[in-house]
Amino acid sequence: MVIFVTLVGSLSGYSQSESGVQHKVSLSFKSADFKKVIDAIQKQTSYHFIFSERKIPVNKINIQVKDKNALEVLDQILANSNYAYKLLPNNLIVIRPRNAEVNTRMLSGRVLNENGQALPGTSIKVKGSDFSTTSDAKGEFTIPVFPNTIIQASQVGYFKQEIPVGVQNQLQVNLIAKTNELDEVVVTALDIRKEERKIGYSISTISGAELSKARESNLIYALEGQIAGLNISGVYGGPSSSARILLRGAASMNAGSPLFVVNGVPIDNTQRGNVNEYGGADYGDGISNINPDDVETITVLKGSAASALYGARAANGVIIITIKKGIRNSGSIEYNTNLSFDSPYKNTDFQYVYGQGTQNRRPGNIAAAVASGSSSWGEKLDGAPTIQFDGKTYPYSAVKDNIQDFYRTAPAFTNTVSLSGANEKSMFRLSAANLDYQSILKNGHLNRKTVNLFTSYDLNKHLTVAFNGNYINEHNKNRSYLSDGTLNPNYGIASLANSANQIALSPGFDPITGREMRWNDDEYKTNPYFMLNKGRDLSKRNRFITSTSLKYKFTDWLYLQGRLGYDISNDQIVSIIPTGASFSINGQGGLNAFQKIQTSELNSDILLAVNKDIMKDLNLDVSVGANYRNREGEFSDSKGNQFNTPYLYTPSNLVTRTDAYTLARLVTQSAYYTFDLNYKKFLNLSSTGRYDVYSTLPGNNRGLFVPGISGSFIFSDLLKSKALSYGKIRASYAKTSGEPAQPYITQTYYTTQSSVNGTPLGDYDRSLPNYNLRPFTLNEFETGINLRFFNNRLDLDLTWFHRSTHNEIVSAIQSVTTGFTSAYVNLGKTKNVGTELTVQGIPVAGENFKWKSGFNLSHIHNVLLSIDGSSRYSLTGTYRPLNANTAMVVGKSITQIMAYDYKRDPNGKVIIGSDGVPKRGELKPMGSTLPRIYGGFSNSFFYKNFSLSFLVDFKFGNKILSATENYSYVSGLNKATLAGRETGVIAAGVMEDGSVNTINVPAYNYYPQLATNISALSVLNGSFIKFRQATLGYALPVKLIRNTPFSSINIDLVGRNLFTLLKYTKNIDPESEFSPKLNYAGIEGASLPSTRTFGINLNFKFK
Repeated sequence: MVIFVTLVGSLSGYSQSESGVQHKVSLSFKSADFKKVIDAIQKQTSYHFIFSERKIPVNKINIQVKDKNALEVLDQILANSNYAYKLLPNNLIVIRPRNAEVNTRMLSGRVLNENGQALPGTSIKVKGSDFSTTSDAKGEFTIPVFPNTIIQASQVGYFKQEIPVGVQNQLQVNLIAKTNELDEVVVTALDIRKEERKIGYSISTISGAELSKARESNLIYALEGQIAGLNISGVYGGPSSSARILLRGAASMNAGSPLFVVNGVPIDNTQRGNVNEYGGADYGDGISNINPDDVETITVLKGSAASALYGARAANGVIIITIKKGIRNSGSIEYNTNLSFDSPYKNTDFQYVYGQGTQNRRPGNIAAAVASGSSSWGEKLDGAPTIQFDGKTYPYSAVKDNIQDFYRTAPAFTNTVSLSGANEKSMFRLSAANLDYQSILKNGHLNRKTVNLFTSYDLNKHLTVAFNGNYINEHNKNRSYLSDGTLNPNYGIASLANSANQIALSPGFDPITGREMRWNDDEYKTNPYFMLNKGRDLSKRNRFITSTSLKYKFTDWLYLQGRLGYDISNDQIVSIIPTGASFSINGQGGLNAFQKIQTSELNSDILLAVNKDIMKDLNLDVSVGANYRNREGEFSDSKGNQFNTPYLYTPSNLVTRTDAYTLARLVTQSAYYTFDLNYKKFLNLSSTGRYDVYSTLPGNNRGLFVPGISGSFIFSDLLKSKALSYGKIRASYAKTSGEPAQPYITQTYYTTQSSVNGTPLGDYDRSLPNYNLRPFTLNEFETGINLRFFNNRLDLDLTWFHRSTHNEIVSAIQSVTTGFTSAYVNLGKTKNVGTELTVQGIPVAGENFKWKSGFNLSHIHNVLLSIDGSSRYSLTGTYRPLNANTAMVVGKSITQIMAYDYKRDPNGKVIIGSDGVPKRGELKPMGSTLPRIYGGFSNSFFYKNFSLSFLVDFKFGNKILSATENYSYVSGLNKATLAGRETGVIAAGVMEDGSVNTINVPAYNYYPQLATNISALSVLNGSFIKFRQATLGYALPVKLIRNTPFSSINIDLVGRNLFTLLKYTKNIDPESEFSPKLNYAGIEGASLPSTRTFGINLNFKFK
């Protein structure tokens, strides 16, 4: 009903003609302020009033009129005062002191970006006054000016411009886009908009226009390297894979993605699927569902002071997405199309001296070829015909193109159409998009359809209703398994012997029996072509994200707002072990997953806000509100083995079957406030507070109050320096809270399992509940400085922060004699200290040529202070070789790689075992999987209608645990294994008795055992510098399209992930990972190969 009323009101309001608006008013006021009376006239007519709040009549007004001409009413109000009005074109009325009235004139202008495109919605203001307006859909504006006027123009994501008007009556304003900063008004917590001058904490904003050209299937990847403090790592799992998103490092031991908020309402960002050392598939996260073409801005709230009003969910920060709306008094139709191609490339630098085989011999028959399919311990390559696993002979030569030949260049095609319109009372925007994205795996494909509607309508002069709805329908076919060799085609291609051609694996199955064609001595390493031709993995999602708000404005300084948000997703995942799979029982296949998942989140809030000058130079801005959150999840799954009827992939066709069903619910009730006191717009003091009651905690410890305070001082207002355009010092302190990641851990719950003779078996969780569990807290202090020089052409933002957690909820190991294996306790502690720097500038700003540049840098120092009060470390994740782990280590940063180094004697010499291979030393920390230093460097050049931009990003100080490196030693692919191929290897070191080692070991025995003993060989330096993105654009001149239906046409050639400038890993991409979870951060193995993306983006705006 709300949607219908809002949309119908918007459309009907938009269709009204200006001539239908009446210029007669009815007023009834006693002792009213001038502004209140003017506001009433403005509501009843098409007149717009412009005046300075410090230069208006102060006498109280008594008036009683009915259906009287508005101008006559103005004469009556201003009689016997020192003020007069002047009626200007477009029904603008200026209120000025009588002696200034004759100097007023109208200025018309147009706002354009670097490419000559119109910039609608740009804020145009007369400096030193409250006169302001916004540009329309064509970028045009009209505003009254006075002698010596300076016009200020600001737009989301663009550098602010100040232009002296002089005697001009026509003005063209050219704005240059920023990388990650928003001037003037910014969106803060709870969708409250504040002046940037007032904010006492770090905040960054990027324009949505930056995301829709060189786009990614997951919106969030486009932010990589663009915002200080934001670290993004992706899963190499195909289109729309999940992302690990960390703000200011790992905020806690359970750090995860920031809270995502769309148009003021939190949304779900749960990652679907689960990949670990034993395989699995990644089905994407929640934020990947958002269409970049619908995004107006993305605002990042990094610190606790910025995000505290969102409570526990904001412990990892907040990312606010503002969806595009209509623009007042305008309408538009826009079409955006994007065609791109993902091209796979290899990162390996393997040896190509010795080929396929075992014990220094090439295969002599089919059985030997199968046994050595992933072994390169053969003879020297000589090109002689050699039998392969398919029974055919191939040259015994290096094969270096298996990656390019097995995978394909995959197209992605995106089309978005939007229609928007607005007038003084209403606005709407409707968009529809289709994404068709092929995977580089030849049987993989993603299709996503999205529809977005935003509409608002002023029901009367006080009450406004708004609705935003986003529908997503997604189908994903054959997501690749990752990490392990089972059902994972990437494993086979990556570990294939260096003289084996991937085509010999085809078709991957026996055409008569349908059984998988074996290619190695391990049946759990699935034939890649078997998965291409027989694999069945399907996932689909239907999701609806809505938000509805009612806002009642009592006066121009007081309003009450109610908001309701609902996010519901229905997911289905079907993962099949195909009939004929070698590792399945009798080759009958099985069912890995037949899941139905429903996740819903309801958020309702109410907010009362006051913004009023309580004295001449003192402004009070207060908001008080409450929130109710209800999250529910329902999960059902069937799995089993052996299909009775081949290729009939249904649960009812299984010989053995296990069903699972779970429900989960959590509720949070909250109350909060925010309080700002501003003196002369240069000194601001803010306070926030939130009280949360969590259903996931015991009744006696469910509530917690978290306060925050911040302040800012605009010292440039006092200095009046010509070089310094703006200077602000800021500081803040805040506390946020956190609850358990999972509900139902404060009591023991019983479950039922399979039945015995019709009687179900009972069971219970082996984690000991804690009836005294309480919320953990995160305290953060932040300080910084913002400087802008040379008329805002150089912008510097420097931030330092210190954050610490207390009472983190961790699982502590218990003695099995208690009947439990672990217990939840409040003992975890961490510390995070960091610095963030952002520098942006416009080195050149000529009439035809402009150059803008940006640089951001983050340095994070993270330390784990305590796990459970006694443990030194806790293992978290591992890779498939299973001889090293990631871990939480007390006194080290989160997370560490724990690996086995060489065992050494007191003199530091390597100790050799009786088998002639170095012995394994202790398991010890090898370095953090998260970078200590990261950032980006961007440049954009504009010449007339052409534009060229590029982005370089970097990460330093992180380690990688690489399964590929381990396999390369075991299989003889690593160049290090060339030593001793002909002569054997005598390891440098000493025996246990101190004597020098003299044992000669064949290379094919030595290196596999060495890699097994010494997992430190698999720990690599993950630092890199990448040329991340380049865009070449052209805007068709207006004169060329003057007689067409288009107001603008823009063409952009784009490239993503173009090449690596620096890396220390010889055989892998340093960004390759298979899981977005913090426990598995930095672990690499058997994922899809890296891709370069090239494409073209076309944007058409209709008149």
